[in-house]
Amino acid sequence: MLRTTKYIFPEETMSVAHQEQTYPLEQALRAQKALRDLAGLQPETFPVSSFVGMVSDEIEALRKQGHSDDAIARTITEHSSIEISAGDLAAHYATPEQRHSRE
Repeated sequence: MLRTTKYIFPEETMSVAHQEQTYPLEQALRAQKALRDLAGLQPETFPVSSFVGMVSDEIEALRKQGHSDDAIARTITEHSSIEISAGDLAAHYATPEQRHSRE
């Protein structure tokens, strides 16, 4: 007779009510700003390469919808103080494999 053992991992035993809470990005940024202000720290800044890496999920989705890198860069520039070009997007875009290799 073949016996099998089922291993139960903690995440499998959590009920829906006990799953980890998630928060919108805007709320996380507000909390971080308040903590940095309280600590007397300057605002956190990122080089263009890191910023493009952070928004690569959005770039991927927009490209799939037919938006050009020029249009994406223009949207970023029009809605923030970030100066960025289509060339920056192309040079620093993180592929899905690069973005999710740490998961």
